[in-house]
Amino acid sequence: MLELDALLLSFVEDGYRDLGPSEQLAFSRLLGREDIELYEWLAGREEPPTDLRSVVDKLRSCKVRKL
Repeated sequence: MLELDALLLSFVEDGYRDLGPSEQLAFSRLLGREDIELYEWLAGREEPPTDLRSVVDKLRSCKVRKL
């Protein structure tokens, strides 16, 4: 999904370096999930697993740049 790509790229460029080691691992695990799952979590339609919640919350607050 182009929208997810834009969000993830913006986050990697602007927010990833601010994550602690455990959140960086959670972000890596998040990247392995299906696009539709990520979209549902980021849109607030479904709750992410507990171990990914803090990263999803940070992604939700990320400003997206145009690709």
